[in-house]
Amino acid sequence: MKHVVVIGGGAAGLMAAVIAAREGAQVTLLEKMNMVGKKMGITGKGRCNITNNADMSEFIKNTPGNGKFLYGAYERFTNVDLLDLLHEWGLPTKVERGGRVFPESDSALDVRNTFMKVLKKYGATVHLNEPVERILVHDGAVKAVETDKHTYECDAIIIATGGKSYPLTGSTGDGYKFAKQIGHSVTEIRPSLVPIVTEEAWVKEIMGLSLRNVEVSVVSKNKVHAKQFGEMMFTHFGVTGPIILSLSHTVGKLLKKAKAPVQIEINLKPALTAEVLDKRLQIDFELYSKKQLANGMKDLLPQNLIPMVICLAELDPAKPINQITKEERLQLLYVLQHMTLNVKGLRPVEEAIVTSGGLSLKEFNPKTMESKLVSGLYGAGEVLDFDAFTGGYNLQAAFSTGYVAAMHITHPDMFE
Repeated sequence: MKHVVVIGGGAAGLMAAVIAAREGAQVTLLEKMNMVGKKMGITGKGRCNITNNADMSEFIKNTPGNGKFLYGAYERFTNVDLLDLLHEWGLPTKVERGGRVFPESDSALDVRNTFMKVLKKYGATVHLNEPVERILVHDGAVKAVETDKHTYECDAIIIATGGKSYPLTGSTGDGYKFAKQIGHSVTEIRPSLVPIVTEEAWVKEIMGLSLRNVEVSVVSKNKVHAKQFGEMMFTHFGVTGPIILSLSHTVGKLLKKAKAPVQIEINLKPALTAEVLDKRLQIDFELYSKKQLANGMKDLLPQNLIPMVICLAELDPAKPINQITKEERLQLLYVLQHMTLNVKGLRPVEEAIVTSGGLSLKEFNPKTMESKLVSGLYGAGEVLDFDAFTGGYNLQAAFSTGYVAAMHITHPDMFE
């Protein structure tokens, strides 16, 4: 019987431990926090966005950070395979807008409890509050894992420690340290899926304001590099929300090049062409012709956004609407579809939902997740250098890579 040590009890580690135990290995799962799945529990606003029901080809497209590395893992373990397993284990799921899959109960705790129940069923041992200190290697192969309490001799080790985002959940970059000690390299660690900091101070005045059904574009050198439609929110430092987080990967890349300023452009009315929106403005202006401009746009925008739009259009909020010229109306129209914010930077990696960067993929076999440098060493999940957009794509990547690592350890002949 092979002894497998899994370091980290997140999505990748839990799946790896369950599958390895199911396939007959003796499994020890080491988690430094007081419970498993802490970060998994904050996805989907605490409901756990398990996966997405999109075709697996869409998963690669939604993984801008080295998505092609995941082809092999996705061939062996798809979103359908994942849901079949969860349903078999007694966890019902549901599909929501954008194909996002959640537990039917809307409780991330139920996902954690399901994994703990199955780990117990298959005889895996879980050690909580036990941080790993180092991995021991002999003659190019793993030998043991050393914690502050014990040394666990083993035949295989799966590093599934996550990235460096949300350190309070246990993701503090430990896996990078273990891997570096035994010869692996780590690519630059950057935040991905993270709020954006803007130059404009006026965002503080409308912090907390959420906008739905808007389109946000990332612009640099007069070129649109990416755009997303959906929901966003203003904060005291800039902007956040689902579409902002998804765009932050592109923003981070452009900022790294540092050759030109980066802006984000908000189209407040993306469903309307400029011509249709202009007609709408004229109808409102006719209806409220005797009112001041600031009081005549209440049907078009949230109340606290109106002063900002008027200011950006360089108009007088107190000017009577019946005195607004065509040129001024067109200025307003432009701002409504091109509200521009200058990007100052990204929030720190500790605030990111996902880490960009990690253990170099050049040093891992994409079909098996095994290290090319150390026999019996595997990587799974966010500790590896790949990252995806929001919507369940990152968790599926973690589950799939954890599954493949466990299956290769227990059934290497299946991979020949």
